Amino acid sequence: MELSELGLLDDGDIDLVEAGIALARADRPEADPGRLRRLVSGWAIALQRDTPPVSGSGRARRLSGLIAGEAGLTGASDDYDNPLNTDLIAVIERGRGLPVALSLLYVALARRVGWRANALNLPGHVIVEVRGGVDTALIDPFDHGMGISRDRAVEIARHGGGEPVQARFEPMSNRQLLVRMVTNQASRARSRGDTPRALRLYERMTVIAPRLSSLWWERARLEQMLGANNAARASLTAMLETTHDAAMARRIQTALAAVARSES
Repeated sequence: MELSELGLLDDGDIDLVEAGIALARADRPEADPGRLRRLVSGWAIALQRDTPPVSGSGRARRLSGLIAGEAGLTGASDDYDNPLNTDLIAVIERGRGLPVALSLLYVALARRVGWRANALNLPGHVIVEVRGGVDTALIDPFDHGMGISRDRAVEIARHGGGEPVQARFEPMSNRQLLVRMVTNQASRARSRGDTPRALRLYERMTVIAPRLSSLWWERARLEQMLGANNAARASLTAMLETTHDAAMARRIQTALAAVARSES
């Protein structure tokens, strides 16, 4: 799968593992995804071979047993800011990653065998919700795939700066999950003052999620910072075409006028 294909797919048609591979190879084209594909396929075969758990908690334990237990994949607490922690191929090779990358693996594996699972977007963190016939379970992939209570999830969200914190968290779409992975890298690039790298990542995100207006806004801002006014104008125009918010449309028009003035 090429990154350019992702923006054309319906959200439900996105294969998260293949999308993660495409993102990893955007930075490391030489990276070999073979081990990742074999591992996920092997996990799915193991789950299908067993008597399938009916409950969400049973399914959650089985997922954690394979991913965190047998494969040893857990949170990258020692080098959290390493860009490889959101590179899905590298996560498998190194055995550790960020919450969003690990959560993607749990969700992708569960769905591959027909189980219902979602990544939940908490402030500063991502956890996984697994549903079964009689209950729903929460997993923290960053903490060795441990099961957590909803109260603990609320505590994690509060610690991450979420106010007000709700007891019910909204699941992320496939596209939101992928954008969250790239956003992690872009935030670190901006904090280092690496504007060209941040721009490349926002270009990547607008390919993945072309209808998400906020991405075009930030891309245009970065393009202006680098003096690429023609590119900024194109990004703002693309944003204008995707927004249905009248106030935002006026804001974009103001920004376009500011770009024109800067060139006069």
